[in-house]
Amino acid sequence: MSWDPRPVPDVTPETERYWTAAAQGELLVRECQDCGLVYHYPRSLCPDCFSERVEWREASGRGEVYSYSTARTMSGWPDDDLPLVLAYVELEEGPRLMTNVDADPSAVEIGTRVAVEFRDVDDAEIAIPVFVPEDG
Repeated sequence: MSWDPRPVPDVTPETERYWTAAAQGELLVRECQDCGLVYHYPRSLCPDCFSERVEWREASGRGEVYSYSTARTMSGWPDDDLPLVLAYVELEEGPRLMTNVDADPSAVEIGTRVAVEFRDVDDAEIAIPVFVPEDG
């Protein structure tokens, strides 16, 4: 399944490694070497202690739905792929990330166990992480 024609992210020097790892099937998070915080969205400074000593860490790609919403219309989104489940997924490593859950909305609730999958885009250097229910 291709991601296009949906919107794709703007890749910056700060996020480039995240997106290229996704193209290789890896979900990365950042870990602060000073305070131990594991976080997402990728940034070069720890959002808790502002340390520059942060490293990339591969995440398991598993977690659970922390919160979600169902969108029945979405600008730039193919009508055939609506409704869209937008969710915060709490990864096993701790950080929460805003993402899509590719599932029928009736199959998603708070606490649903999910696993990451990656959707290709026209640009082979990046891929989009989305989540699917582990038992679906």
